[in-house]
Amino acid sequence: MPDRQRADARRNYARILSVAEEEVAAHGAGASLEQVARTAGVGSATVRRHFPTRRALLEAVSRERIEALRVRAHELTGAGDSRDALLEWLGDVVAYCVSARGLAAALAYDGTAADPVHENACSAALEEAAGPLLRRAVQDGAVATGVTVTDLITLAVGIVLATEHHPDPGGRADRLFRLAVAGLSPQR
Repeated sequence: MPDRQRADARRNYARILSVAEEEVAAHGAGASLEQVARTAGVGSATVRRHFPTRRALLEAVSRERIEALRVRAHELTGAGDSRDALLEWLGDVVAYCVSARGLAAALAYDGTAADPVHENACSAALEEAAGPLLRRAVQDGAVATGVTVTDLITLAVGIVLATEHHPDPGGRADRLFRLAVAGLSPQR
């Protein structure tokens, strides 16, 4: 009997996750957990058992994107100019967050933990992946000491969340990201 329950639980998890991916793609981070349960054909308690918080559900939905960003950071580590490599990766973070509704919310910090990066798995994975990129850029003098991966992810997430309702969220987010990187001073 326990084996059957585990198999049922695995099927429920897969069904809930599949439905959640569709709901988040359609409605963003505010997708209704009750609608996910109804569409998946399970009770709300079953959804909550697998995903006790909205963040847990968003993290699960975003897992593949986070893995792609992790792999990309690894590819860029040690490649070319350290500042360019870091900024290329951050640009990828912004682009992924714009294209994957709900990813920015999964990365957002709610300030409840003493160490906000480790309060969720998505941010922890990105911190670990981007650490070598940032350390190299700091060692090369291309990025100021004291800048953290948390700072950079917060900046990217803030830009994405601020532009998600713009008619061209990708273009607007990219412009604001480039402005943040360049600063307000005129080019010399």
